[in-house]
Amino acid sequence: MHISAELNKRLTEVGPGTPMGEVFRRYWIPACLAEEVGPPDGAPIRIRLLGEDLVAFRDSAGDVGLVDAYCAHRRAPLFFGRNEECGLRCVYHGWKFDTLGNCVDMPSEPPYSKFRLRVSIKAYPTHEAAGIIWTYMGPTELMPPPPDYEWMRAGADYFRIDKTGEPCNFLQAIEGGIDTAHSSFAHNNDLENPRLLRTLDPHPRLEVDVKDYGYTYASLRNVSKDSVYLRVYQFMMPFQQFRGGLLDMEGNKPKVPAINGHMWVPIDDTSVWVYNWMYVADSSVKVTDQWWDEHEHAMGRGPQDFVPGTYWLKASPENDFFIDREVQRTKTFTGIEGVNTQDYALQTGMGRIVDRSKEALGSTDHAIQAARRLMIEAMEDAEAQRPLRGTDPATYNKVRATDMIVPRGSDWRDVSKEAVQAYW
Repeated sequence: MHISAELNKRLTEVGPGTPMGEVFRRYWIPACLAEEVGPPDGAPIRIRLLGEDLVAFRDSAGDVGLVDAYCAHRRAPLFFGRNEECGLRCVYHGWKFDTLGNCVDMPSEPPYSKFRLRVSIKAYPTHEAAGIIWTYMGPTELMPPPPDYEWMRAGADYFRIDKTGEPCNFLQAIEGGIDTAHSSFAHNNDLENPRLLRTLDPHPRLEVDVKDYGYTYASLRNVSKDSVYLRVYQFMMPFQQFRGGLLDMEGNKPKVPAINGHMWVPIDDTSVWVYNWMYVADSSVKVTDQWWDEHEHAMGRGPQDFVPGTYWLKASPENDFFIDREVQRTKTFTGIEGVNTQDYALQTGMGRIVDRSKEALGSTDHAIQAARRLMIEAMEDAEAQRPLRGTDPATYNKVRATDMIVPRGSDWRDVSKEAVQAYW
């Protein structure tokens, strides 16, 4: 499908009143990690989400508020506010707001004044689950049930999550994630090993099945005369991918029985939070902190990879993601360390918002084209006030992703049927 400059603009802008912005506002989306807001009465934090400036705070009762970043009085910044006695108090004139945005105290006005009853600030509902503060930013009457992905039910012993900032538009980040063919090249981190599953067949066959939540898509690589490397992914509208763990060539079981994925949540038009999660497929293996740290280091997002005190990587467009040309010549395809860092280098190198009108898409781009069609459909549905795919948990809460070695000639839907059913 051809993406014109006008359509690209509709697909990539996420501020209030924009078509895609209204799509995101019809879903529960991550506002921040729960760890960021800290304990009750702790310091408020700045949040920028879908182009809106907000602050989040946990009140005395433990409830999380997500409110306008500025006081209703003279627009002073509430980031400097005092979080006390179930409210956030502006330090300019003492006006205090609760988690619902109501003004509950106005000490700069006479005691008999009822002015505060007519004053409020923007506030969005929150839902805390699976290490995330979720929020819904759309019309109250269209609010869907809270999210219920399988990974949210796995529990602390079997699940981990973190996030990373990326300086580009959300859509090119999503499209980088759901593009399976690039892993044969960009993520070939061992040029001397000709038996890597993804490099044995660098032109996988892709098939897409549209679902009520988004779509299931399969990547099939011929890795021997008798076998196929099958990856069954899930794309959950509007911003999430599930994928299975890597397989060992000696058998059909993952080295670590893990399912992982990302949520790409727009900060604004030109930057995105990437939430990275992983959970084990059943209760036979627990996720240790050591394993998670090693996994994150391999991805390029271990603790040592971040600018201290932030969720932004030290590797960036400004330093060319620390590319090492000698490593590129002799050891890895990109010369960039860390799987996700490789992705970020390519996605941000396209520019903050890529010009899709200049693309030449091929046979391995079916999943990308399917995602674009669903995004266009979602914009149309939101404008017509119709239900959107993936807002009903019953459509997605029983599915997962998988990786398998399967016999050549087998139907991927049949052989993966049990493997893509939720355990948790």
